[in-house]
Amino acid sequence: MQNGNLLYIQLAGVLGLSSLFGYLVRFLKLPLIVAYLLVGVVFSLSGLLGIVHSEVLIAFSEIGIAMVLFFIGMGMDVRELKALGRPLIITSFVQIALSVSLGWGIGRLMGFGPVESGFIGLTLAFSSTIVVVKLLIEKRDMSSLYGKLSIGILLIEDLVALGVLMAMTVGSSFAHAGFQESFPVLAIIFKGTALLLLTFVLSRYILRRIFRAVATSPELLFLTALSWCFVYVAISLLLGFSVVIGAFLAGLALASSPFYYEIQGKVKPLRDFFVMLFFVYLGSQVVVSQIVSVVPLIVFLVVYAVLVKPLIFATVLGGLGFRKHTVFQTATNLSQVSEFSLIIMVIGVRVGYVSSATLTAVAVTVVLSVLVSSILIANSRKVYKKSGWFLNFFERKGFTHQLEMKQKLDGLTDHVIVVGAHRMGGEIVRFLQREKIPFMVLDFNPRVIQNLVNEGILAIYGDVGDPEIVEFLNLDRARFVISTVPNFEDNLIFLKEIRRQKVEAYTILRAASPEDAKRLYKMHADYVVLPELVSGEYVVGVLKDHWGDSEFFRSRADVELKRLFRNKFVLL
Repeated sequence: MQNGNLLYIQLAGVLGLSSLFGYLVRFLKLPLIVAYLLVGVVFSLSGLLGIVHSEVLIAFSEIGIAMVLFFIGMGMDVRELKALGRPLIITSFVQIALSVSLGWGIGRLMGFGPVESGFIGLTLAFSSTIVVVKLLIEKRDMSSLYGKLSIGILLIEDLVALGVLMAMTVGSSFAHAGFQESFPVLAIIFKGTALLLLTFVLSRYILRRIFRAVATSPELLFLTALSWCFVYVAISLLLGFSVVIGAFLAGLALASSPFYYEIQGKVKPLRDFFVMLFFVYLGSQVVVSQIVSVVPLIVFLVVYAVLVKPLIFATVLGGLGFRKHTVFQTATNLSQVSEFSLIIMVIGVRVGYVSSATLTAVAVTVVLSVLVSSILIANSRKVYKKSGWFLNFFERKGFTHQLEMKQKLDGLTDHVIVVGAHRMGGEIVRFLQREKIPFMVLDFNPRVIQNLVNEGILAIYGDVGDPEIVEFLNLDRARFVISTVPNFEDNLIFLKEIRRQKVEAYTILRAASPEDAKRLYKMHADYVVLPELVSGEYVVGVLKDHWGDSEFFRSRADVELKRLFRNKFVLL
């Protein structure tokens, strides 16, 4: 069969089964990652179409990783990472040190050699960036504190993993060729420094001008963004670095770009396609014939990744003063084994330090841990609700911002509670300020909270889906409760808590669909806002009032732009 024909047949098989399995897992209310992994396992078991050894699938999966890291870099705010710097560094390195040590010890107890046991420990030290980012995006939790903590920890882990990979490459070269032949390590350091400096210079002096020039054409903006990503990946590869480093730095050069949302919207479908192929490839790496001989190792690795590692994260984060909700969500997000672990083990096999059976154990562990953690992350709110009593152990009492804010809230009465100060919420906040109506804001974006506090606005960080946070809001004294959060489950939990406390305040909630609005009304919400419906009615009103007023439409752009830039919360 010709290679071109085989490619189409392979893609048809992957896409067809992924669609079928995707429908089934959606019916079971599971994340789509589960379907993609299972498709890969099916191809591994059956050997159909040569998917397991498909070079095209491998290349496509790497493109998926590159695009995810590109978006992570673009969305990176260095100021926020600085604010979280200490907890990120402490949590990451404590977890890595404990995981490597415990993994090495258990490996030795199971009869593995000291070097192979070290590889087993490294396997446990890293969580999956691509899995966590995909699920955080699906849940719209990227801007939350636990989302930022998770991404920050993952980036540090990825940097450590890349350092390990470079050290292994140099170490292997040193072992086989001697000191003088291995001298290129200094060249790698020099090249890495040069790549970082290039990123800074391009970001500050060149890229913004280029993207501003092409921004008038969405199609050209899309093409330029993709070109920039792959050009920088190519530069990274030519300098001896990985696709991951190049893609991340390409995104970092565009960090906080005003064109971020438009680029994301254009590239997202393409990214999702390649990411799907990555997970199919990951599932296809399971070699069934070798599983029986390494079952004890698989059990240990999976239990450690899903249970022990989250406990380590929870203990460290709790000790640093984070509330149990943030602790739980962050720890749950990181409860899997990374794709980097597979890469490290593959290199270990190539240099003769690791057996192929151990590599199979790690491949199975990656698949199983991603399956379990994906389900846990997708249902984290339900799991948290049932395990809240246990999580009290990890919370350091008397140390959080919310406890100080509670004293200020005690004197608040006949006030408005605004949940979410993003676009819609920002307008409400400005109205309440102008009318001098007492109010307070609840938001789960630390940056929004900091801006509000700097303006002297009463605001606390928290998730409306967290029952403990709801207790801080003085619901029984409020006049209005307004939630601009689009998530139906969060609003439903919030509304149930309001009704449970028999609060007499009027409730105004936001819904994403007419079906969600009907369900909220059935739960006795006073008023449910459908933004699409309201915006349509507003435009109709504008047309009615200004149909023959050409001057109104000519001057409206300037008026609206001034209003948008005046309200910083709309632009966050």
